[in-house]
Amino acid sequence: MKNGMIVAPQPEAVEAGAAVLERGGNAIDAAIACAFMQGVVDPLMSGIGGFGSMQLYMPGKGVHEIVEFYARASYSAKPEMWQDKLRGQSRDGFAFLLEGGINEFGHLAVCTPGSVKGYDYVLSRFGTMDWADVMTPAIKQAREGVLVRPHMHWFWTQDQSGSGQVNTSDKLRYSETGKRLYFRPDGSAKRPGDIIVNADLANTLERLAKGGADLFYHGELAEEIANDFAAHGGLISREDLARYELSVAEPIWGSYRGHRISTSPPPASGMSMLQILHMLEPFDIGSLGHGSAEHVRLLAEAMKRMTIDKDQFMGDPAYVDVPVERLISKEHAAEQAQSIRRGERADVKRLERSSSRETTHVTVVDRHGNAVALTHTLGSPSGAITEGLGFIYNGTMSRFDPRPGRAGSIAPGKRRSSSAAPTIVFKDDEPFIVMGAPGGSYIAPAMAQGIMNVIDFEMSMLEAVAAPRVMGVSNSIDISNRIRRSVEAELKADGYDVKRSAQSYPFAALHGVKIEDGLATGGADPQRDGMAISVPA
Repeated sequence: MKNGMIVAPQPEAVEAGAAVLERGGNAIDAAIACAFMQGVVDPLMSGIGGFGSMQLYMPGKGVHEIVEFYARASYSAKPEMWQDKLRGQSRDGFAFLLEGGINEFGHLAVCTPGSVKGYDYVLSRFGTMDWADVMTPAIKQAREGVLVRPHMHWFWTQDQSGSGQVNTSDKLRYSETGKRLYFRPDGSAKRPGDIIVNADLANTLERLAKGGADLFYHGELAEEIANDFAAHGGLISREDLARYELSVAEPIWGSYRGHRISTSPPPASGMSMLQILHMLEPFDIGSLGHGSAEHVRLLAEAMKRMTIDKDQFMGDPAYVDVPVERLISKEHAAEQAQSIRRGERADVKRLERSSSRETTHVTVVDRHGNAVALTHTLGSPSGAITEGLGFIYNGTMSRFDPRPGRAGSIAPGKRRSSSAAPTIVFKDDEPFIVMGAPGGSYIAPAMAQGIMNVIDFEMSMLEAVAAPRVMGVSNSIDISNRIRRSVEAELKADGYDVKRSAQSYPFAALHGVKIEDGLATGGADPQRDGMAISVPA
């Protein structure tokens, strides 16, 4: 490789990872340094109270695997415990809405976090740097303070009341720590340019740096966490923390126009991304005008068909049968493509309402050709913060279906479904595209569009992640504000319900690296505040 490359939505985190590469660290070292920093500088998107997954490709070591550190429901959770509280579902299908928001807000909303275990697993096996060393930049940043960036402020001040969800600002007021950290003395949310100093989080990270990951699951931190949940009526216990296990899986594989694609298996959404690509492969996408009415229609119909399959089958394979091979088969895709050609319109049946998601991502390629795509998240922030620890816990019980007997139903110890799809596209058996994204149910469709932008439309990585996107994960077609209004009018005349976003860069946030002739180039989606840094070999 002629260079290394790191891309993520937060400048401070990218810089921390790039510094690791410059010091001679590998892609795993850089990814974990970046991940810890992301939990400090974007604390509502990720952190040690969250979870995630990582695709690792290390050709020199013969390693290619998916490390899954997803959040798990408490072992005290029951399938029927909330079935009488269901009020609706987000329009993108990501979350179920319950009375009082109890599955998304406060201690009841939390699943057992996996991020600390995941970071430790990959660093100890595949990294070259010390655990405490890669945490040092994050600890320093938490003490010095974090500059509130535009996307951070937009996220925690948006009004979600129309969707039936709890507003993020209300979640942040749930704890005394949240009130101190995220609001001005007059009670208003901190604004771009304000500083957040989180000494509690710095102290917690220092304890972790000295005591190791076991401190979180078996030691003093586990005891403090469990005591807090017991005091607030939460589900997470010492047993849940002690019994937490991550998993390691083989990638699932698909292909698109001769490019082999490795991605994450269920309960993550790489399968869904492959379905879209496989359905659209029979169409000459590159001959269409990008963002034209026919391009948008094809994308939306493929997405709707993928969504129908996901709603029916997606769950934790340890608990339910997910027919992966059939769903990603070219035969199944061909049947769907023929239906699209006949002009048939898929019907997504859902309880309706709308939402946005809280996740982040880092993509790293190093000078040795090692590649990492790491997507980690809080799912959505619960607002729960143990006094003195400084970090927000995930709010991912909202992802479980409160109706028993379904693929996504609640079960003790069950992994919640993940929208993450960290992916590597190969060209001639070498990594060509390394990509991932935050964005909930929009991730798989956005990833498919990004890959098609590079392969079908021959875009650079920056062009590919910034190009206008559309979504079809409900019976409406959601479009970026940069899709032409004449296209919107044409689709509406054809009978489609089209919803225009006020944002120029909505629908997940792609962060990727493209490799050609040993040179890595990166692209950070303008939706967030991130950047890409190249490090000479």
